[in-house]
Amino acid sequence: MTRKFLKQIAQEVLGPEDARRIWGRMEFIGDILLIRIPFDMDISKLKVLADRILKEFKYVKSVWGGYPGVKTEYRIREFVHLAGEERSETIYREHGCLFKVDFRKVYISPSLSYEHARIAKLVRDGEVVTNMFAGAGLFSIVIAKHAKPRIVYSIDINPHAYYYMVENVKLNKVENIVIPLLGDAAEIISTQLRNTSDRVLMPYPDIALEYLIYAINAIKEKGYIHIYLHVSSGREEDPVLTAENIVCNKLNDLGYNKFVIENGRVVREVAPRRYQVVLDVYIDKTF
Repeated sequence: MTRKFLKQIAQEVLGPEDARRIWGRMEFIGDILLIRIPFDMDISKLKVLADRILKEFKYVKSVWGGYPGVKTEYRIREFVHLAGEERSETIYREHGCLFKVDFRKVYISPSLSYEHARIAKLVRDGEVVTNMFAGAGLFSIVIAKHAKPRIVYSIDINPHAYYYMVENVKLNKVENIVIPLLGDAAEIISTQLRNTSDRVLMPYPDIALEYLIYAINAIKEKGYIHIYLHVSSGREEDPVLTAENIVCNKLNDLGYNKFVIENGRVVREVAPRRYQVVLDVYIDKTF
């Protein structure tokens, strides 16, 4: 009902055409609503919409707009305050877990909620998991709460992400499972985590291919890598097949040919005909 009513309000305030352009761009993070702003939309229109949303949804305390594109090495967009409290820190709930986050300091996307649960279901009892780009710890903590890993190494280079990750590990009482690590995943794996992991997560599409060799280095003799990519595909092309070809070529270039792509799926469309795709790759490093 909430989403349906939100759509109705957008149509009333913006008209059908503009409402269609932002309908899939609205996300709730705790008591804050984020609207990803189309590049040519007038901010004043969105401020009117934001004021209306605050009147209709009493639990929403703040509305922000996010501009297209990532502005920093930490995957953070540029945001503009639209209405309500000028606050960007909140408590976000997902899969029975609580996450303290500030979306102006840490990358977070509720659209990855399904992936958080899906990966957790794949983790087997006693596994060692490395999350190379952990952010505030959502993947890592959902895994710790819903699976039975031995340990989850949770890495991020963003000091703000590390701060919130540590807070969230305590908040969800998984200190004995999730180990937050601050630094570049390549360096940490090379110096501390070589050949340690049964499973590696790579939820940062922009640098996944560049860092793939470090994911391989983290894996024991055999294991799984979950790699997230952005790929462009034409009308008649399959984005998953496109991603598979890219990863196969990269693995071959790195000298690895004993691998199986067990699963692939489109996570979401990030731009017209551009998709975020995840591949579940099983790799055997023995020769």
